[in-house]
Amino acid sequence: MTNLPPMIPYDEGDALLDWHGLTDALEQGHRRPKAEIADTLLYRGKDTLLSRSAWIDGLGIAVKSATIFPQNPNSDLPVVNGAVSLFADATGMLDAIIDFHLVTKWKTAGDSLLAAKRLARPDSRNILIVGAGTVGRNLWKAYGAGFPDARFTLWNRSRANADAMAAQCAGIVVADDLEAAVRNADIITCATMSTDPIIKGDWLQAGQHLDLVGAYRPDMREADDTALLRSRIFVDSFDTTIAHIGELKNPIEAGVISHDSIIADYYQMDDFRRRSTEEITLFKNGGGAHLDLMVSRYILDTWRAAQ
Repeated sequence: MTNLPPMIPYDEGDALLDWHGLTDALEQGHRRPKAEIADTLLYRGKDTLLSRSAWIDGLGIAVKSATIFPQNPNSDLPVVNGAVSLFADATGMLDAIIDFHLVTKWKTAGDSLLAAKRLARPDSRNILIVGAGTVGRNLWKAYGAGFPDARFTLWNRSRANADAMAAQCAGIVVADDLEAAVRNADIITCATMSTDPIIKGDWLQAGQHLDLVGAYRPDMREADDTALLRSRIFVDSFDTTIAHIGELKNPIEAGVISHDSIIADYYQMDDFRRRSTEEITLFKNGGGAHLDLMVSRYILDTWRAAQ
């Protein structure tokens, strides 16, 4: 009888994982040979099918397909759904099927946390979360682990949704004035589905770190041109951000910034650092199947160690 690969459900996997262990795995993964990746994007109005695959020599293969349907909450369904398969590097055999939401939670928030650990001031204490959705809740968990002495403020277009998240996340204070909240923050992490920039560069203060998570389509942006021009810009992957996401694609095409304006991605990990306490750093979290692969392998290794 053929041994079936493990299926790792959300609750079982989530209880085993650690944010610092996850960021260590991401950093180590980027010191391996560069991933070969391929993306396919299909659209139907506001709905998206995103299929991503990656192969990292020595780490294996991952295939992840995600459906993103923004209207699903109207039917009490999650916006994002999908499946992740992890394959062995040497044989191509299926190693595991891992809950999609488990991989996505730890990949997305861990991606931003790794950047903040390298780019934000170590003494950052005031963290602003913009967006009260599932990603915002996961960012609160990740940043809380990375900056355990931090105080959290939350802003959301809907005050009711912000209050609901604050009730679930101990210690979060809800802000009504986004400009004032941005000006008072050390770290701003933004996870919205905005197509018009909501973070204005004129609000930014010396020494801040701006983490942009939400935009994933060419028509989406969370920060304006001034924010880009005032910041040193970093991305998780050149391959998954510059030509695909409006946050960078549109200002590059308009001549506001150039490719050279982007300092590094994670494959230049040693360049991922701030030069002074005064500069403003900006990180674009674009994701990518290579990150899903690194996270999935970390989940499987951690799960196996616990058995």
